Amino acid sequence: MTAALRMVETPTLSLGCLVGGLETGRPVMLLHGWPDDATTWDALLPALHEAGYRTIAPFHRGHGPTRFHDGTTMRSGEIVALAQDMLDLADALQLERFAVVGHDWGARIAYTLACVAPERIAGIAALSVGWNGNDPNQPISLPQTQAYWYQWLMALDRGADLVRTDRRDYTRHIWSIWNPGWTVPDALFDAVAASFDNPDWADITLHSYRVRWELAPKDPAYAHLAERVSQDPVIGVPTLMLQGDADPCGLPETSEGKETLFSGRYERVLLDDVGHFPQRQSPDLVLDALLPFLAGTYPA
Repeated sequence: MTAALRMVETPTLSLGCLVGGLETGRPVMLLHGWPDDATTWDALLPALHEAGYRTIAPFHRGHGPTRFHDGTTMRSGEIVALAQDMLDLADALQLERFAVVGHDWGARIAYTLACVAPERIAGIAALSVGWNGNDPNQPISLPQTQAYWYQWLMALDRGADLVRTDRRDYTRHIWSIWNPGWTVPDALFDAVAASFDNPDWADITLHSYRVRWELAPKDPAYAHLAERVSQDPVIGVPTLMLQGDADPCGLPETSEGKETLFSGRYERVLLDDVGHFPQRQSPDLVLDALLPFLAGTYPA
């Protein structure tokens, strides 16, 4: 059973989603990262559908077919803004409770949802990004500082120009260096890169990475969510964290020693010889950990 594109209207967005599985299946929201799109989960869908899950994979604001209703709305890339988008999506689909699987940006969104709406989240699985409370003052080792080169670049006018005028070469380079041991097919990347042609992609991208380090203004519409996370970043819902041990973007050290930020069940699994895109590079390894986790925290 494949997933079909569905446009869902929320207060802020006309939000494109790939929806699949039985209508009566247990809902799992699949959240993509950057630079990527909702098709990142395609290799996992058959197994998830066979296991009885209904999958909802949205294209985040600034990606693919998703569009803002109002041209004057701030193009915020704050993680709390994207988290609110997902709560709005759940409301529109009448999902009272659901599991969340997120990669990269999607992992940050999943953690945030678990903080601000724990009563609605059955469990979260986070790929490639450890939880840090969205703290801009987090300590960063020198190797990780080097790995964040792309974020520092986008803080500069030169980087902004690259994002706006040469986004395909920029993101293709990122895909190539973030996936050691896996040669990314050109056809695969080209299909995904079409999502970056969204008219808001550059603004969302630049704001997301600049505001993360307090280099851009925040959208006051989401200040209440940011405050809730900062006041209590400890996550109580069941959490699975999957990290490629060869990830050159978010080094494995960034997900180590996070146990004190979880009061509920927490498991971290290192995936051998896997880079930053586990769900694309090694979907079987991801499913080996994900399916038992979902079955244990989200029973039929």
